[in-house]
Amino acid sequence: MAAKPRRTNIERRSARSTILYRGFPAKLYHGVPDWVEPGALFHIRIAIDRKKQQAALTTPSIAESLLDSAKYYESEYRWYTTAFLLMPDHLRALLSFQRDESMSRAIGGWKHFQSHRHGIIWQEGYFDHRLRDDERGEQLSAKINYIRQNPVVAGLCAKAENWPWWIERASV
Repeated sequence: MAAKPRRTNIERRSARSTILYRGFPAKLYHGVPDWVEPGALFHIRIAIDRKKQQAALTTPSIAESLLDSAKYYESEYRWYTTAFLLMPDHLRALLSFQRDESMSRAIGGWKHFQSHRHGIIWQEGYFDHRLRDDERGEQLSAKINYIRQNPVVAGLCAKAENWPWWIERASV
């Protein structure tokens, strides 16, 4: 019986890496961890699949429906909206979620409904960033202003106030 050939350090490291990473899920779970305080605020970015030909999110009939459904989700306590802005190919929002439902489930359900209602083909997943306590106050105002200025920076309107596809809480 022939002896097994010895593996190099690189081959051993590669084999170990394969084993170490094998257990990760194909999709990341976007649930709100138990250690996140109730009412935590998340900056969310959801994009359409730009590789597919489809109507812009700012098409008036689609935009009105998307904003109405965002308000509906709030009325059903699926999320709380601090800010919600539509762009032609993505949306940005500052949202808080109930403790008893994962963020992934709330956003996934909303995206699924919009796919069926309007034929929107979303990019898989979404971007989320939890705002820390020290990002409240002035930092929160800066985040809202950043979101609010998206259509101005993109050249879609001259002033943020002119952009019609927007929801903001006055109490922020």
